[in-house]
Amino acid sequence: MGGEKNLDTLLRKLQPVLNQGVYVFCSLKEPDLELIEKSICHFKEEEGTTLILKKEYADIEALSYTFEASWLTLQVHSALDAVGMTAAFSSALTNHGVSCNVIAGYHHDHLFVPVNETERAMQVLRTLSKGQ
Repeated sequence: MGGEKNLDTLLRKLQPVLNQGVYVFCSLKEPDLELIEKSICHFKEEEGTTLILKKEYADIEALSYTFEASWLTLQVHSALDAVGMTAAFSSALTNHGVSCNVIAGYHHDHLFVPVNETERAMQVLRTLSKGQ
């Protein structure tokens, strides 16, 4: 089944959930299969492969990173071609001084926000969902 496209419905049903742990973004030229399997996401770029890993895995492997994030999942099943949802939540977060890195999965959008901004981000998203 395809996801929701109506912006008002999408925003009403955001239902942000905080996933446990601290996550980091690492870039490696040729990550081994074990690290790729431990990652929650990886993306191949010209400069290297970006891995999003639990901080503890990156620390064990002595990997370099500069950003420690909380992982929020929006529970609404948004269509990949829905218009406006990313702009709405990123604008709301911007207005409250919260940076956000977004990954769209097939079923949900996933936001990575600075660890020290987790509670503020959750509150902003809940408020946006209530239409306030």
